[in-house]
Amino acid sequence: MQVFQKKDINELLSQTSPLKRTLHTWDLTFLGIGAIIGTGIFVLTGKGALTTGPSLAISFLIAAICCGFAGLCYAEFASMAPVAGSAYTYSYISFGEIIAFIIGWDLILEYALGAATVSAGWSGYFVNLMSNLGIHIPKVLTAAAGTTPGVTTYFNLPAFLIILIITYILARGINTTKRVNDTMVIIKLSVIILFIICTVWFIKPQNWKPFTPYGLYSFHNGTASGVIPAASIVFFSFIGFDSVSSSAEETINPSKTLPRGIMLSLGISTILYIAMTLIMTGVVKYTVFAKFLDAPILAVLKATGQIWLSIIVSIGAILGMTTVILVQLYGQSRITYSMSRDGLFPKFFGDVDLQRQTPYKGTWFFGIITAITAGFINLNILSELVNIGTLTAFILVSAGVLWMRHKHPEIHRGFRAPGVPITPIIAIAFCLLLIAGLNWETWLRFVVWFAVGLVIYFSYSYKHSKLRN
Repeated sequence: MQVFQKKDINELLSQTSPLKRTLHTWDLTFLGIGAIIGTGIFVLTGKGALTTGPSLAISFLIAAICCGFAGLCYAEFASMAPVAGSAYTYSYISFGEIIAFIIGWDLILEYALGAATVSAGWSGYFVNLMSNLGIHIPKVLTAAAGTTPGVTTYFNLPAFLIILIITYILARGINTTKRVNDTMVIIKLSVIILFIICTVWFIKPQNWKPFTPYGLYSFHNGTASGVIPAASIVFFSFIGFDSVSSSAEETINPSKTLPRGIMLSLGISTILYIAMTLIMTGVVKYTVFAKFLDAPILAVLKATGQIWLSIIVSIGAILGMTTVILVQLYGQSRITYSMSRDGLFPKFFGDVDLQRQTPYKGTWFFGIITAITAGFINLNILSELVNIGTLTAFILVSAGVLWMRHKHPEIHRGFRAPGVPITPIIAIAFCLLLIAGLNWETWLRFVVWFAVGLVIYFSYSYKHSKLRN
């Protein structure tokens, strides 16, 4: 069938790119850390701890293992086809056009909705910091309508503005993006290390007992609880590391640099996540986080009497979530650029500004759409939808490695994932495990998003595909 027509990898590699190659290994590592460390530590630890208790560290480890095995598969594809597009391009090579479009459509969900969701958490920390400094933002402008029961709000102004500011930075060019991201990542890592040093002495081992109060999977008060459901929740923390592979056309020696950047960023972030969750659930009883869902770290600082540190942590949280938004919007612009270049999206999204060497129009288009979404829509119920879209992409990339090893063993690979076929099979199994931990409402919303994507594909993309025409 024509919808399953595949791209030839040799033709793909022969294309020249108008994007500027300037990224090295540590730039990619910092992009990955920028995408990973943010919401997970500063927001999701509270909800995760209430779901599984002190065993939250195990939940983070499971999510990290899932991403690690998938990351090895991403690294092999990135070394084999070092072009922009990430899982979208890899699926185009392996499974054909319609599967590639579906994954590209999923990645739009991952990056755009993910950035909007993180901006809501960013807004909470920003409003709290301004309040501590004596600057009060009107309550009606601090969240979308219906976000907080019993509180009247209309529009999330801080979330709207931060997305527009980041979009401006991205539109300026990759060098500006790189410098801003590297600076903020260094600061937020310093804040996290300071927090660990100042709070590790207050751990009370009895707070870790029982370590797994809800077991691996159970129902508590009508909702899924335990290690696996918590892993499905905190998986959101790792979303974005795959956007590193979207930078292939802006990376120097991508076949070697991309795998290093992907695996280094995952390794460093996982160590920090586990350390932070063990400290937080060790300093206070996990049930305390019910009162600090928006800013769980503040519960630890209050318990240790280190309120002086709260302003520093708030600044670190704001910078941490800023880099997450930046990297996700960056990945978003490169995915739509790749899809436009292939004719599956209108040419508008693939136009590259020659002075800035960025997909300028597409960057601004999705930046504005994401800002409006963050400003007006209650995103509390949608974060798990981002998870299922990303997990689906991980499954297809892992399956793609199996397929390409079988069908095209002759293609040069600068990096070969160890343990194939076991590695991608384990990645797929972990992804299915985490998908199983999501609520049925998430599945329903995902099916609706999938259906909308198919309508767009058959009404526009199928007719305009450059591969077919």
